[in-house]
Amino acid sequence: MIIYSGGMDSTTLLYKLLHEQNKVYILTLNYAQKHNKEILSAKQTVEYLKTLEIGQNIAEHKIIDISNINQLISSSSLTSNQISIPEGHYQNENMKSTVVPNRNMIFLSLAIGYAVNINAGAVLYAAHSGDHEIYPDCRPEFVNQMKIAAKIANYHPVEIITPFLHLSKGEILKTGLNLKTPVDYSKTWTCYKGKEKACGKCGACVERLEAFELAGVSDPIEYEYKQIH
Repeated sequence: MIIYSGGMDSTTLLYKLLHEQNKVYILTLNYAQKHNKEILSAKQTVEYLKTLEIGQNIAEHKIIDISNINQLISSSSLTSNQISIPEGHYQNENMKSTVVPNRNMIFLSLAIGYAVNINAGAVLYAAHSGDHEIYPDCRPEFVNQMKIAAKIANYHPVEIITPFLHLSKGEILKTGLNLKTPVDYSKTWTCYKGKEKACGKCGACVERLEAFELAGVSDPIEYEYKQIH
């Protein structure tokens, strides 16, 4: 099973997994994020995939509302209406405000429980090297410790798999474009602001635009602002 946000990284992972496995369970979580437009993207992508051959490998897509948890993790700019989404590159200090307290541990705990419940052998999520700079719960140290916990937390051991852990966003993009059924990135959402169009200025947008530029491919989504180098 896969933790699926609707962003370009987890969408690439979903497509890749559907090429490799014949029974894939998908879990999308609403944690009251400002950019909840990604949930709509996740739903649209799954519905689109079901019209394709690889989509026949989708066993179930659950969209679970855990938005009440916002009361406990509202110190992030992604979950607080009192804190503005910062603009700039992920290397900037102000990007730390986008860290949601313990998010991936919470997500993985729920996903592991779901995996045990359906007797799935593994949980996948799309942490990658570009996240290491700012997000502790996407770093190898965290992943390795969660792998240990997942194997002993239940009578049914669950593997945590992170195929993109040491890849850049650009490398993930190239992976998605080179699949037998290439990823349709027009249906993905990355921007943290969650407006009608992507802002083009937040850390998530900047990193996405850099990935497409490095790949020499045009990003198919619309932006309010798009820096061309």
